[in-house]
Amino acid sequence: MDKEKRIYTSFHDIPPRDYMYFPKGSLDAGKPGKFSRIEISHILISMAVLVVAFSFAITRNNLLLGLYNGFDFERLPAGLLLSFLGVVTAFFFHEIAHKFMAQRHGLWSEYRMYPQGLLIAFFLSILTGFVFAAPGAVMFRGGTRNHETGKIAVSGPSANILIAGVTLLLYLFVFFEDPVLGSIVGFICYINAFFATFNLLPFGPLDGSKIIRWNATAWMILLIIAITTLVLIFTKFDFSNMSLIF
Repeated sequence: MDKEKRIYTSFHDIPPRDYMYFPKGSLDAGKPGKFSRIEISHILISMAVLVVAFSFAITRNNLLLGLYNGFDFERLPAGLLLSFLGVVTAFFFHEIAHKFMAQRHGLWSEYRMYPQGLLIAFFLSILTGFVFAAPGAVMFRGGTRNHETGKIAVSGPSANILIAGVTLLLYLFVFFEDPVLGSIVGFICYINAFFATFNLLPFGPLDGSKIIRWNATAWMILLIIAITTLVLIFTKFDFSNMSLIF
């Protein structure tokens, strides 16, 4: 008799029951890029909530400028644009990278939102202007060896580092003199570099703790690259230009 398969999660180790349910007929491992209807709905809901939450946080406090002058609906369109770009590049590609890598190893893998985490992020952003987001996670089903779990964990931060690296080069060598486009590209770089660095921390359910158990050298290299990129964009980025968007 085959050993009963377990449910594993990446990014957040939250009990599977909190991710709602597995629809009938969706448990077969699919090729990379295969999505179920329920998964697509979970992704879209998570992204919509995060975009609104971050736009409220950005336009309410304008954190990038260090201003705390209350929420202003006139800044909302710009906040929605920046939030959408940040959520797509940092959150979406991070989670999809996890999914594709798990599917590549022959595992059932789908994203599931965490409703409680999304509600907390939404109301916290409105009430305080601060976002603490635990929107959900890519789950994968089936037994995995240590190196497979490590590679699945690596894929998320690696996607953010790649995006941060490309946008850093674009910011420094293409859009540095353009205050508007430069601010947008620099913001995308900053968000991805921060997201990668945060997720590489070797604590709790973060990717870093899974990577370091598999390959400490790979974890150290990724962390150094992420921190270096974050420091470079933080020191080179002219945050004052963000006022041209807001």
